[in-house]
Amino acid sequence: MSQIAASAVIHPMAVIEDGAVIGENVRIGPFCHVGPRVTLGANVELVSNAVVTGLTEIGQGSRIYPMAVIGGVSQSLHEAGEDSRLVVGENCTMREGVTMNSGTTGGGGITSVGNNCHFLTNSHVAHDCILGNDIILSNNVMLAGHVRVEDRAILSGGCAVHQFTRIGRQAFIGGLSAVAYDVIPYGILNGNPGVLGGLNVVGMTRAGIERSVIHIVRRAYKQIFEGEGSARKNAEAIRGEYLECPQVIEILDFIAAESDRALSSPFRGKS
Repeated sequence: MSQIAASAVIHPMAVIEDGAVIGENVRIGPFCHVGPRVTLGANVELVSNAVVTGLTEIGQGSRIYPMAVIGGVSQSLHEAGEDSRLVVGENCTMREGVTMNSGTTGGGGITSVGNNCHFLTNSHVAHDCILGNDIILSNNVMLAGHVRVEDRAILSGGCAVHQFTRIGRQAFIGGLSAVAYDVIPYGILNGNPGVLGGLNVVGMTRAGIERSVIHIVRRAYKQIFEGEGSARKNAEAIRGEYLECPQVIEILDFIAAESDRALSSPFRGKS
């Protein structure tokens, strides 16, 4: 039996399968389909013609627009009907035509989205992606499987992200970019192939980072990418100079972490 809160408002033309859990003050419009293993938190709204399926949890206050399909099985060629899930955080917006797939056993079994994220028309989140908070995927952005996107990153319209790629916190990806390699925190990447073009100074300023700190991060950026050694060796060599600057240390830790992808740079796209 479904668990439907008395305060929920469900249009008579919607289909709620047995087993679904519908929280307080949920609103479900006409022609929506909610699967038997779906949990909708309080104040979630499905506007109309939306599908939420699979083993899927939608956090409170989130809103799903027409023609979105949330929680569908992965498009991996290795998909074998395994029992995996999708978890979407609170106050997320999924606009028209957005698709999000559940995880796969080989990738950890979960696709995860944080809080306060915005997914604009026809954007796609593939299997086993892990997304942080306050992220924006603009129209037609495509995330392949196993992509990781950290807090406050912005991906502009039509960009495509290669599988297993990492995008650091508060990075900015320009429209129609091909993201084939990891993008450092606070980095800006543009083009096809994507080339690192400096720091997201506008985003850093809006986040309240002081101008003096931004200058420090800029100096470290130049040392990393304009030094004589490789970016990874340069990053490790300067660590001792920046122990008092958490933004630089965040970049250095990102570079030092193990990854399946190379590192985006200002030169030929990778380092």
